Amino acid sequence: MAKQDIHFNISERKILLRLFDILSVFGMLYLISALFAFDYFTITKENWTWLLVLIVYLSVFGTVFELYDLQKASRLEKVIGNIILTASVTVLFYLLTPYFTPFLPNNRLQIFYFYLAIMSALFLWRLFYINFITSPRFYKKVLIVGETSNIETIVNAFKDSDPNYKIVGFINCEASSFQGVKYKGIKEYHPEAIHEVIQDKKISEIVVASYNAETITSAIYSDLMLLLEKGFPIKEYTQVYEDMTYRVPVQFVGKDFYKYFPFSRSNQNKFYLFFHRLLDVLLSFLGACIGTLFIPFIFLGNLIANRGPLFYFQERVGKNGRVFQIIKFRTMVINAEGDGGAVWATKDDARVTRFGKFLRRSRLDEFPQFLNILKGDMSLIGPRPERPYFVKELSQVIPFYETRHIVKPGLTGWAQVKVRYGSTVEDSLLKLQYDLYYIKHRSFFLDANVVVKTFSTMLFFRGQ
Repeated sequence: MAKQDIHFNISERKILLRLFDILSVFGMLYLISALFAFDYFTITKENWTWLLVLIVYLSVFGTVFELYDLQKASRLEKVIGNIILTASVTVLFYLLTPYFTPFLPNNRLQIFYFYLAIMSALFLWRLFYINFITSPRFYKKVLIVGETSNIETIVNAFKDSDPNYKIVGFINCEASSFQGVKYKGIKEYHPEAIHEVIQDKKISEIVVASYNAETITSAIYSDLMLLLEKGFPIKEYTQVYEDMTYRVPVQFVGKDFYKYFPFSRSNQNKFYLFFHRLLDVLLSFLGACIGTLFIPFIFLGNLIANRGPLFYFQERVGKNGRVFQIIKFRTMVINAEGDGGAVWATKDDARVTRFGKFLRRSRLDEFPQFLNILKGDMSLIGPRPERPYFVKELSQVIPFYETRHIVKPGLTGWAQVKVRYGSTVEDSLLKLQYDLYYIKHRSFFLDANVVVKTFSTMLFFRGQ
């Protein structure tokens, strides 16, 4: 086998970004303290708590402000704003927690040095990352072996998920195919050239993309087995799809569905479920208390701009298909659907009032749902509860749609923070993929990730 190029996987690049963010900041602070009269932040064994708190703040706020989004991290115009926000909020919180961090210096200019050091360190490292790590020399070059029917969907999904994942070619595994692949940018190679392509193109991985293993010819199967015996990475496309996109490719799942849904043990783990419910109660009680502070302002805005009931009640489908009444602040005109039955909400929906649009984009309309959580109808994190009419409709056209009712619906969730509000069957399919990923990988870590990304959604006004 030819020597392969060096490449970094998605998880490796995310670790690389976080690790060198921290190392570059510490290195810059050490350099400034050595060259100038800067003693606000010193790196010593005695001050280990200062370092730990700074690491936590950088990691949390970097996630909130999407500093570790690989698509944005590879574009300088996107990452500059994220660096400024991350550095600014990190320094602000660092200064406001002197119990765990250094006391404010008498010379306030040192605060400016501290802020400048963090921002410049992040900027210089990310500039290096964009111009070196994300360059073509570190692309992961992949060869797909599969059927022509799903090549375009797979290529687009991989391209959108990882800019460094380069599919350089395709080998059709169907013996009865007479036509080439009609897809720009992907060259089709003859099955007999598989070893030559791997050497010439420095392929790092083969992805087998086939609905039915029976369609793979015996010659291709023998070549794949030979490569596997030599230690060459060969992966199944649904697993690669899930690892890269963080969603379950339900559109590719057939009769072997049980292979794709080994749902998380956390769904049956009494320890996880107890603390999940405990956090639901504590945080929703806190959220309800905070929400009451906004009621006078929302009541006034509703009185002026909405002119009608403050609250809105609607039937939604919960865990195990049980129907419950969800409560929200009203954002649409009265009798928005008239007598015509359920209607999809769309982007820039004319039924949404101006004040209602503000409530949706700021997510303030969701605050009353803390009461649903306290009642046990919902959880803080889970699939978004849908109306019975749409559940019935979508279940007929989207496979495994009702599987999302295995867990309680959530105020926020993996689908809500990854995609915008859905208004079509295609949007619902995409959201289902994320919902099933959450159910499959449910854990404290994933829950924490959803919470942090929810703050990003609110800060960047991505609600609808």
